Amino acid sequence: MDEEVARKSLHHYLRESRSAMVWKLEGLSDYDVRRPLTPHGTNLLGLVKHLSGCEIGYFGAVFGRPFPDSPPWLTSTTPNVDMWAAADESRVSIIDLYQRACTHSDHTIAELPLDATGEVTPWPAQHRVVTLHQILVHMIAETSRHAGHADIVRELIDETTGRTPGNASQSPVADPTYWSRLHEQIGDAARSARHPTT
Repeated sequence: MDEEVARKSLHHYLRESRSAMVWKLEGLSDYDVRRPLTPHGTNLLGLVKHLSGCEIGYFGAVFGRPFPDSPPWLTSTTPNVDMWAAADESRVSIIDLYQRACTHSDHTIAELPLDATGEVTPWPAQHRVVTLHQILVHMIAETSRHAGHADIVRELIDETTGRTPGNASQSPVADPTYWSRLHEQIGDAARSARHPTT
């Protein structure tokens, strides 16, 4: 495959998942974008904050292209500090950081060949030297994974689903009781599997 075709294809999938991440915050209160909805604290704004750090590190420092004005939490030794927003970190500032980080990454993606090498120092020695192609694939996987987390968290908040506005991941249904009935049917199947009758 031609390098430019491959670059555009990979970049397209990364941009698509980035857009999904930002959209998941739209229309929600500051409380709802911050509140933890899993036992380990998964929350929408924290996912965007975390991905900001990933973009800054993988497309910046790894290829010797440092991001200007890196946030102090990026070098913090506090566990999981990148996975949630402190009270004094605004939604606007975190989304702005993410968008600036993505723009910085886009320059790296556009300006370096796919076989350009960099080093991910925290990775095991045998895997530290990477190519831009590898990092693009890694970040597509990372961003898509967290977009999936965001999809579930957003559904828990207000039942909104889909990758983009108006593009629900489920087929539309006319019956307003359909989803609750399906939920119960799935639950019944799970309980029956746990306690088989034969």
